[in-house]
Amino acid sequence: MKGIIFDIKEFSVHDGPGGRTTVFMKGCPLHCRWCHNPEGLSSEIQLMKKHNLCTHCGACENSCNHEECKLLGACIHACPNGCLSISGKEVDSRELADLLKRDADIFKSLNGGVTVSGGEPLMQADFICDLADNLDGIHKAVQTSGYTDAETYKRVISKFDFIMQDIKLADEEEHIKYTGVSNEKILKNIEWLKNSGKDFVFRVPQIPNITDTRENIDRIYEIAGNHRVELLPYNNLAPVKYEMLGQKYDLE
Repeated sequence: MKGIIFDIKEFSVHDGPGGRTTVFMKGCPLHCRWCHNPEGLSSEIQLMKKHNLCTHCGACENSCNHEECKLLGACIHACPNGCLSISGKEVDSRELADLLKRDADIFKSLNGGVTVSGGEPLMQADFICDLADNLDGIHKAVQTSGYTDAETYKRVISKFDFIMQDIKLADEEEHIKYTGVSNEKILKNIEWLKNSGKDFVFRVPQIPNITDTRENIDRIYEIAGNHRVELLPYNNLAPVKYEMLGQKYDLE
């Protein structure tokens, strides 16, 4: 099973219990204005450029025969300052599982495991289900917006030991305004999760004057009931990534 990832982060301590390796899937149906992983929004492989290092020498504009450069419109190997990189890589789920299982003893010693994040992992549901099926004996976590149909949500959640379920905005109009989609599917999936018997936590990104308002937080705690909620600090490094992708950061 093939999938597209944009990063693998080892020794993560913020993506689930213990020490973990986090696999970041590419593609997301939401377009949150504050997204701190904009390279995960598109499902396509993308070119990233460090504009502060670019001297406009034009070396990257020369044609090349590198297979990985053909769809990018530039040669990532030609830049003398290392300005260019690729965001996105096609991987095989079985091969990725074999790679991750090499650290099984480390995960066990750190009471950790493997986390699948994004982007939105559920956009590549078949891939991450196959990945999870091939990680026997390793604790598996997934971080998700929950924006998908009920059948897909239940199928994916059943494969994982720990769920990090985002709740961004309780109000539907606000959710549409700041993420581009309704939260109706998300809230329905959350109600199922609350009664699923799964180990999970709700996570709320604290975006100034958007998600961190008293009204929003109070409503989220009402939705969560007696389940655990984590308030995540705002990541102010996101604008740099948008510039590298040639995009504008909407909150500036």
